[in-house]
Amino acid sequence: MPHPNDPKLRSFVEVSQNSDFPIQNLPYGVFSTPAYPALRVGVAIGDVILDLAVLENEGLIDVSPAYGVFAQGSVNAFMALGPKVWSSTRAKISELLRHDNPHLRDNKELRSRALVPMADAKLHLPIAVSGYTDFYSSREHATNVGVMFRGKDNALQPNWLYMPIGYNGRASTVVVSGTGVKRPRGQLKPPTVEVPSFAPCKRLDFELEMGVVVGQPSAMGGMLTEAQAEEMIFGFVLLNDWSARDIQQWEYVPLGPFLAKAFATSISPWVVTREALEPFRVQGPEQDPAPLAYLRQGKPNNFDLELDVALRAAGMNEPARICHTNFKYMYWSSVQQLMHHASSGCAMNVGDLLGSGTISGPEKNQRGSLLEISWNGTEPVELPGGAKRSFLEDGDSLVMRGWCQGDGYRVGFGEVEGTILPAE
Repeated sequence: MPHPNDPKLRSFVEVSQNSDFPIQNLPYGVFSTPAYPALRVGVAIGDVILDLAVLENEGLIDVSPAYGVFAQGSVNAFMALGPKVWSSTRAKISELLRHDNPHLRDNKELRSRALVPMADAKLHLPIAVSGYTDFYSSREHATNVGVMFRGKDNALQPNWLYMPIGYNGRASTVVVSGTGVKRPRGQLKPPTVEVPSFAPCKRLDFELEMGVVVGQPSAMGGMLTEAQAEEMIFGFVLLNDWSARDIQQWEYVPLGPFLAKAFATSISPWVVTREALEPFRVQGPEQDPAPLAYLRQGKPNNFDLELDVALRAAGMNEPARICHTNFKYMYWSSVQQLMHHASSGCAMNVGDLLGSGTISGPEKNQRGSLLEISWNGTEPVELPGGAKRSFLEDGDSLVMRGWCQGDGYRVGFGEVEGTILPAE
């Protein structure tokens, strides 16, 4: 039986060459339709969704002794079954969708129930987020921010090269792509005034990130090896950790980000599995000094994953690209982030979400936030039609896309989009 990642595989479902969702991908999501409003789990293939609840009900996918894991409003119950089930289920789905397998291909009645046009479906938050942690793991991003606020000689804090820096965010405000984001309110204190005021944020920003979806728990008090941490990762999503720079500037001393990052985090509706990304695994940047023993890696844990950010200012017809970078630049890998997270004895849960931190590259066009692109507002971005942006304005829409390019196919994430709404 061919491996689901085999580049030669083809599906009986028509898939264009530039589609994010060929048979080599099969990402998981949650959807509903007007005709059947109950939420259920499906996988994307081309421009359609394969309804896994239908296949499970027909006995074509067997995850016994569990039953009904796909007739639910999140992927959590399926993730809880573990890596062996993830792998065998993906292989079975791939087999059913192959161009030379008549079982689903030639059953017109079953196809009509199991294959749902994406245009007819509503996509929902794919996971029930147990907890959310955001990291700060791009050396280029951390250096840019450090130069802006502390100068070139003190750009990186002394601890940055020794551990993945992070903070605990809010699971309650993780939302799916397409959800409007209200401009946050908070305490503002520009350097020119004596006392703070409470008002809507004036320096609203995006942060281009990837999100790790944790699919297995770890015990409180324990630690994780590299292999254990990798096994716990179910997959990845695109993630935009919206950021209120002016609120953060006043509140972050001495405990770090709080309300400036708590108002909204947007993720893509499709979770691309770790297994689907295996062909795109690459070595990350050299880590010097060498990490402490508990953080050392024995294999490449980064991915060659292209990332694109486009901004449509109010009044523009089409979004304009403002950033193009790659996930491979991350200094601390997702596996290292998870190993470090658990190293104190912190328990991890099914459905935990780990933000990679802003992903920037070495070039100016690879900066993953407006703070960097506009260099803290001193170099505004010029958009088609004459609009300029240092930070986001009401009505602006931001779209992030990501994909790994294979030989004649791409494994993509779709998009994560959010439009800024006025503060109430």
